[in-house]
Amino acid sequence: MPRLANNVPDSTFRLLLAEGIGPATLRKLRTRFSNDDQVVSASTDDFAGLDGIGRETAQALRRAIDAAEPDDERTAMLADGTQLILQGDPDYPALLAAIDDAPAALWIRGALHPTDRLSIALVGSRKCSAYGREQAGRFAALLAQAGLTIVSGGALGIDGEAHLGALRVNGRTIVVAGCGLATNYPPEHESLFSRIVENGGGAIISEFPMSTPPAAGNFPRRNRIISGLSLGVLVIEAALRSGALITARLAAEEHHREVMALPGRVDSPASAGCLKIIKEGWAALVTDHADVLNQLDSSHQLVRGALEAAGHPNASSSATLFDTNLTRGQQTIVEVLTDAGDPLLVDQIAARTQLPLNQIMADLTLLQIRGRVQRDFSGSVRLKR
Repeated sequence: MPRLANNVPDSTFRLLLAEGIGPATLRKLRTRFSNDDQVVSASTDDFAGLDGIGRETAQALRRAIDAAEPDDERTAMLADGTQLILQGDPDYPALLAAIDDAPAALWIRGALHPTDRLSIALVGSRKCSAYGREQAGRFAALLAQAGLTIVSGGALGIDGEAHLGALRVNGRTIVVAGCGLATNYPPEHESLFSRIVENGGGAIISEFPMSTPPAAGNFPRRNRIISGLSLGVLVIEAALRSGALITARLAAEEHHREVMALPGRVDSPASAGCLKIIKEGWAALVTDHADVLNQLDSSHQLVRGALEAAGHPNASSSATLFDTNLTRGQQTIVEVLTDAGDPLLVDQIAARTQLPLNQIMADLTLLQIRGRVQRDFSGSVRLKR
């Protein structure tokens, strides 16, 4: 469970709150000293003796630690219902922990679930077109119905539509904020954030202390968390100079995650970034959610580990994202088609599953929407990957 504010030691809070101590510096300090108490008690001379830390930096570290106010942070967290997850805690997101510069702590409002390990990031421009808005909502809804948690940055435009798309189908979504959680940014999304938290639809998380303002420099840092939390990144709509492309490049080059992009009009500046990364070959072109699931499934070990960690009942070497979040009836149909090896007619499926015909027809429709099965002109049903 996340830590309540009163359960975080003063020394740990001081290090998390101290301005200028990021993940890399904190790791260096913790490697040198036995525990957080020793770090906060260290002198300027102790800091100056560390590799890469000169006298001026050591003095700044000492001042920053002394200036930190754990009690003020606790008060703000309690007032807002915010809790803390520390790196190394059992419920710290495993995919995020795997990146080199994982945040030392996550402030969280709402709740993270084990199933959130099966996450996909949907990102794009704030100033998006009507096409971008429509596709963000469509992809988010369909992927959420397939059992994936939708991760995005909570911004206006594509981000907001992605969060809303997941909520429309009672799916899970995670907002990664570029400021402290005492501030709702952008203010236009205050009601959206409340819906996510109050209805159990997901969580708002941040690596920044509660009172941190939404400064411009925070958002590039935030992007690595969006990528780090996710099995892959889908760029819905992005101009050539877009923060969404920063997230996509981090995913591809540093986090070794799948990157996908939705094509748009060739004469639309809003889609120029998507078309560029598809053309350059480091983003897969996708046109529906089944393409996304297939692309994610290609990263076998990452997906297998996420399925097992999420407690998926059918996690195995042959498990697929297409089989997450299936009802018992849908799973039975998939098993029968798998065992048959060849296409089956609906009455053959009914004979082998002993399910009511009306339920089979409804389940086949949903399996077709999810891209798991396909029906040909003769009415035969076969598995589709």
